Amino acid sequence: MKHKKNIAVIGTVGLPAKYGGFETLAEYLVKHLARKHNMTVYCSGQSYHYKPSTYKNANLKYINLKANGIQSIPYDIISIFKANRTSEVLLILGVSGCIILPFLKLFSKKKIIVHIDGLEWKRDKWSNYAKWFLKFSEKLAVKTADIIISDNKVIQDYVKKKYKKNSELIAYGSDHCNNEEMTKKMISENPFLNEKYALKVSRIEPENNIHTVLNAFSRIENLNLVVIGNWNNSNYGKKLKLKFESYKNIHLMEPIYDQNILNQIRSNCYIYIHGHGAGGTNPSLVEAMYLNLPIIAFGINYNIETTGNKAKYFNNENDLINIINKITLKEVNSIAINLKEIASTKYTWKIISEKYDKLFCNI
Repeated sequence: MKHKKNIAVIGTVGLPAKYGGFETLAEYLVKHLARKHNMTVYCSGQSYHYKPSTYKNANLKYINLKANGIQSIPYDIISIFKANRTSEVLLILGVSGCIILPFLKLFSKKKIIVHIDGLEWKRDKWSNYAKWFLKFSEKLAVKTADIIISDNKVIQDYVKKKYKKNSELIAYGSDHCNNEEMTKKMISENPFLNEKYALKVSRIEPENNIHTVLNAFSRIENLNLVVIGNWNNSNYGKKLKLKFESYKNIHLMEPIYDQNILNQIRSNCYIYIHGHGAGGTNPSLVEAMYLNLPIIAFGINYNIETTGNKAKYFNNENDLINIINKITLKEVNSIAINLKEIASTKYTWKIISEKYDKLFCNI
């Protein structure tokens, strides 16, 4: 029997997962691997009112800081130092706290695996200083870590070209999502869901091309658009909501954290629009693929790689309008089938967990 490793998972908001892609990753690594290894997940004490010490065979440790924004830096650094005392392997999700790794390596022989996420420093939301810091942290992470994880072939190629270093290619699972029938209650509360609609679910940020999609659908009269996101978290979102909420075919919904309700809306859309223009393999994209949705994606190389070049792609609002106006039901069905097949063979948690387990056992 292989030796159980003491593994720390650092950089998530925490468990149970209810916030984002890294949290879902931690959830399913624990589900599949916490009996094989001794796993500890570091959690934000500010994000959980109830703080159990264990969850699904994993230990939970709390840091009384937020896991996102500027506090993510000390949050990750403190987690790293605490984990260094008790864990053999540190799995660090994201690069925020990796500025400390060269110092840590001076006195620690613990094995470090870093998932560098989707080149976070490229995101529009960051200031120039924040971009510089994240890029510098990425550099230190890649140079210092024992293993680097890239979640997309495009990022793997970037790491090889930029830093002359190989990285492990591991994406995300998608099979935690289930197709759901639309309930009468849901339709009575949102009558537009009883009609044919395109759907977009994302954070309301410029890099997700919300403005492009909304501008396009303001010129499309024969198809409803439903956009679910955090409209009130930024001036960008507030301005878009004010500008487009009066259009009869555009329906702007607040964030939905109940997976069952979200899956009802996702499962029954006519077209799913993925506008993300940054990052690597986006979890919401592979989830949409697994849900058998026909996808029109922003034509960036990350999205093309994730979907195996089997979706439809747009680069501006005119592209999107032309695709919507010309696409046939036969094409819609064909895209959905092809993407479901890719998700079922590449993006399942069993496959993803086995890849992480191999790293843990061999490092």
